[in-house]
Amino acid sequence: MKTLIAAYSGVLRGTGSSILSALQDIFSITWLNRSKVEKQLQVISVLQWVLSFLVLAAPCSPPQCFGYCRSSLVKCSFPRLPDQDWAMEWPAAPSSCTHSAPTVGSSPCSTSPGWCLTGTRPRKLVKTHNLLTTRNYIFGYHPHGIMGLGAFCNFSTEATEVSKKFPGIRPYLATLAGNFRMPVLREYLMSGGICPVNRDTIDYLLSKNGSGNAIIIVVGGAAESLSSMPGKNAVTLRNRKGFVKLALRHGADLVPIYSFGENEVYKQVIFEEGSWGRWVQKKFQKYIGFAPCIFHGRGLFSSDTWGLVPYSKPITTVVGEPITIPKLEHPTQQDIDLYHAMYMEALVKLFDKHKTKFGLPETEVLEVN
Repeated sequence: MKTLIAAYSGVLRGTGSSILSALQDIFSITWLNRSKVEKQLQVISVLQWVLSFLVLAAPCSPPQCFGYCRSSLVKCSFPRLPDQDWAMEWPAAPSSCTHSAPTVGSSPCSTSPGWCLTGTRPRKLVKTHNLLTTRNYIFGYHPHGIMGLGAFCNFSTEATEVSKKFPGIRPYLATLAGNFRMPVLREYLMSGGICPVNRDTIDYLLSKNGSGNAIIIVVGGAAESLSSMPGKNAVTLRNRKGFVKLALRHGADLVPIYSFGENEVYKQVIFEEGSWGRWVQKKFQKYIGFAPCIFHGRGLFSSDTWGLVPYSKPITTVVGEPITIPKLEHPTQQDIDLYHAMYMEALVKLFDKHKTKFGLPETEVLEVN
């Protein structure tokens, strides 16, 4: 208040130097501090990403139902947006509510300058081995966490300069195919190079899109998110073998990834097995594809309050050594089991090699379910 009064008095005196001094005093007030303003803008940018996944699905549901129930006289249309280079291939005639566009994939973040998310989350992408541009890859991302924040920041934005660390490699983050049945949310996801995790999409990207493609699959999925909590390092992997079969069919190398700190950015209410809460979560997971979690982070303006902004905990994503996979058009179950076992072993070794570097004790063990 005193600063504002002094500034006002300087203006009244009418001299140029007094006016300049007054303005300097006003802009030195703490609530206009540039670093604080930038920090709040960064927090808001992260919050809008979180809300986009939590909120966009709700208003998109009625148009989705309308599209499914449309008659021959009522068509829902998704015209191509002008001057956008993020759609790698759209249907020849996008006059109906088809899903061909996300199925053939959308371009990675390098062609989408708007997807350069910044924020207050300390995150880091660690490269341990070079990747050949003459090969295709399936990255297995672990753990899922609540929202896969590390997967998005590292592979759908240039926040950690993935294109510079892996030159010539085009990353495609894969998520639930059901998300692409919702207009608006569908386009929002595609603009970040995100594609549905289904066979058609993966077949296209690994067989008809040249080499140097890397599909990032959060292998644990919704089941793994239910066990996400600070201090716990557990992955759902033992019975997840579909991604290995796809890798064998296309001869795509498998790359294990572990993200230290992914489980630390949100706190979740964990329901015990057999409880009504866990029953509801499993029913949602079975019939809809995702498991609703009750979680919270920090508040928008204060870390001492609850909110949806992730806690400012470091997330360090370590990309392991690629496992060379042969191309087998019809892999047997024995082949799948062999390379799946190799993958599990490589993931555990990756975790053990780097755990002490990122604050975990030597005795910490990766739980593989």
